Amino acid sequence: MDTYARYGPALRRKAMRILRSQDDAQDIVQALFLDLLQRGETEHDLAWLYRAITNRCLTFLRDEKNRARLLSLNDDALRSEPRTRCDERAITMDLLLKLTETLDEPVLEVLVCRFFDDMTQEEIASHLDVSRKTVQNRLDVAREAVAKLGGAS
Repeated sequence: MDTYARYGPALRRKAMRILRSQDDAQDIVQALFLDLLQRGETEHDLAWLYRAITNRCLTFLRDEKNRARLLSLNDDALRSEPRTRCDERAITMDLLLKLTETLDEPVLEVLVCRFFDDMTQEEIASHLDVSRKTVQNRLDVAREAVAKLGGAS
């Protein structure tokens, strides 16, 4: 599959940034391409594939067994300082895991784009094909959820 050869490494890097596990990232990417192959879908653009990987990673994080395993394996790595801050609060892997329990898919997708992919609100709006105001509203929902968690990270 030419799409796998072309986009596989970029998708693995994206999954690795979200999951912090090379093995899990590889599994998620391979599962995506296996599903596409089984459905006979051989060509997708990179933006669509990025969204698919993000959604699969978030689903993976929502799974209780995976969440417990990720937290127990790399406790220090999961709580490490990320590259981006949200209102002087770091969005760490631990915080993202907690937010997967309360936030819906569109809000989580915006969080990943903003705080793991370092995209601007305009870039996120273009990538997700929504307005910048929608992106801002989703970030506001995420900020409220962080505040309800009591500032735990």
